Amino acid sequence: MATDTKTTGDAAPAAKGTTLLEARGVTMRFGGLTAVNNVDLTVSSGEIVGLIGPNGAGKTTFFNCLTGLYIPTEGQVTYKGTVLPPKPFKVTAAGIARTFQNIRLFSNMTVLENVLVGRHTRTKEGLWSAILRGPGFHRAEAVSREKAMELLDFVGLADKAEHLSRNLPYGEQRKLEIARALASEPGLLLLDEPTAGMNPQETRATEELVFAIRDRGIAVLVIEHDMRFIFNLCDRVSVLVQGQKLVEGTSQVVQSDERVIAAYLGTPFEGEPGEAEAAEVEAAEAGAKEEGK
Repeated sequence: MATDTKTTGDAAPAAKGTTLLEARGVTMRFGGLTAVNNVDLTVSSGEIVGLIGPNGAGKTTFFNCLTGLYIPTEGQVTYKGTVLPPKPFKVTAAGIARTFQNIRLFSNMTVLENVLVGRHTRTKEGLWSAILRGPGFHRAEAVSREKAMELLDFVGLADKAEHLSRNLPYGEQRKLEIARALASEPGLLLLDEPTAGMNPQETRATEELVFAIRDRGIAVLVIEHDMRFIFNLCDRVSVLVQGQKLVEGTSQVVQSDERVIAAYLGTPFEGEPGEAEAAEVEAAEAGAKEEGK
């Protein structure tokens, strides 16, 4: 991911079945600890792909490698055949958006303003335009507001556009984060545990929302611990254990794989990760973030 390519968004959806994301041999080491080890993954247009695994398996680390938050120690990530630059804002501009395991909204901004922030990679007005606030600036602002309101209507939050985001219930904050990600007009959306902390009704609503996103021509890659949600939702599921891909296939294939059952039910198998290993991965990631500040 070292190539610093110029990236621009492509609003036109790719033909169904076209490979969008291709990760080959992605490895992420923190000192002597290997958190992700030689992982391959592809996502094609029209697909919903799941990424599952026990705690400490390297799922979020792998997401961070895909989105430019981490530069992989080894391997390569491409989007539509172009190597992604190791800059999150350039990855977003290329057409990949994501949400986070922990909600990251601007709590003192309104619901509408949060979505408008997500459109920054799709607006062409520069500093002087913003300072002078000429006709071009006002036209661009009007277009952005219109598109933001369309997205809020899509996720069911149009009537709360002027509410402060911190005042939304938890489930609606999740929806808002998804709307903000969609504001960048991605071809691929990465969701990191979108149903964490939700009740069954909220989880079902999220499932319907993800299907609706796919129907808009946006491919989805999702991390989730709710197996019912994943197996109902995904065309393919990939399983990580100890940073390595254990198996990949349809929901039926993955559910019946004895190694997956062992990983989730705690049946011992050679090299099984434990709490100590998971804690070591988390500590290494925290150290890497501190060094990057």
